[in-house]
Amino acid sequence: MNDETHQWRLETMAVRGGHERTQEQEHSEAIFTTSSFVYESAAEAARKFSGEEPGNVYSRFSNPTVQTFERRLAALEGGDRAVATSSGMAAILSLSLGLLEAGDEIVASRSLFGTSIRQFNNFLAKFGITTHYVPLSDLEAWRAAVSPRTKLFFAETPSNPLQELVDIPALADIAHEHDIKLVIDNCFCTPALQKPLALGADLVVHSATKFLDGQGRAVGGAVVGDHATLEEIYRVNRTCGPCMSPFNAWIFLKGLETLSLRMKAHCENAMGLATWLEAHPAVERVHYSGLSHHPQHDLAAQQQSGFGAVLGVEVKNGQEGAWAVIDATKMLSITGNLGDTKTTITHPATTTHGRLSQDELASAGITPGLIRISVGIEALEDIQADLACGLDRL
Repeated sequence: MNDETHQWRLETMAVRGGHERTQEQEHSEAIFTTSSFVYESAAEAARKFSGEEPGNVYSRFSNPTVQTFERRLAALEGGDRAVATSSGMAAILSLSLGLLEAGDEIVASRSLFGTSIRQFNNFLAKFGITTHYVPLSDLEAWRAAVSPRTKLFFAETPSNPLQELVDIPALADIAHEHDIKLVIDNCFCTPALQKPLALGADLVVHSATKFLDGQGRAVGGAVVGDHATLEEIYRVNRTCGPCMSPFNAWIFLKGLETLSLRMKAHCENAMGLATWLEAHPAVERVHYSGLSHHPQHDLAAQQQSGFGAVLGVEVKNGQEGAWAVIDATKMLSITGNLGDTKTTITHPATTTHGRLSQDELASAGITPGLIRISVGIEALEDIQADLACGLDRL
């Protein structure tokens, strides 16, 4: 903060937060592309390695550029601290390894990103950590799934790609009744649109690869929360090494500078595209919480300041129809990534969720005719025209 009486708003923190200038007095944040750091004496090295004296030791766990990104993201989310990781999946893994042990249980929503489900089922399960899945919005199902071994609630809200939500304050109340930590994946909204910690969540997890960067340039992740909990996650990063590189941290810092502006543009375009798609005869259903008839529209308006950029669009003729629409596009990027200034399009059942079983796909609501569109900031008319190339032929 610039003084003790005025607190910066999100837009200002996104541009200036967390930056501590070096003796060179640089204006833009420096990139410290170094693996290690040097000391004036053996005694100084000993003090810094032991933690007696603050300072950098090794870039696996202490790098000034990464720390700037961590401080800035923590400020935006309203957390005490952040730990940056090499990817969003590394963030979830570091969180799980730091807070769980054999015999513990997670309760998670069914409508998670496919790779999150695989991490829980295929890898955490190998170490005796069990995950139970419940419908995201069904608060009673969350409550019923609690056991004495439940340590984490894990939810992605809005969900990928169907825009389902959970009432975060109500879910936090259930979690805290049983001394359970609530983790919210805030990837789709970012702190520009949603503040889970202020709504009662204990931890926020991010794939920085998505909207935090916003231009598809780098892979990274982060966990945000209180100091004591983040210290456990930091210890995983320090010892196991799923750390963020300094160069990627610098890219994410540049991405954060335009986060608020981009999210406003994304939301405006997504709302326009959702309305247009709803009226197209080849479209059977549009999943977007900004539409007034969405079953959780009021909840989205209550706990988010915008409805986000991601649409789930079900088209006629199942997978054949979905692939035909995707293949007919000329401008949109056919890719499994999202959160880019460029509009991206993919078929979840055969890409992002392609390794799930048919039962898991059905539980997650991923139908053969479902297309996911991450709406970029191109001219809306151009996005519509590109989609019309395929939709008009169904």
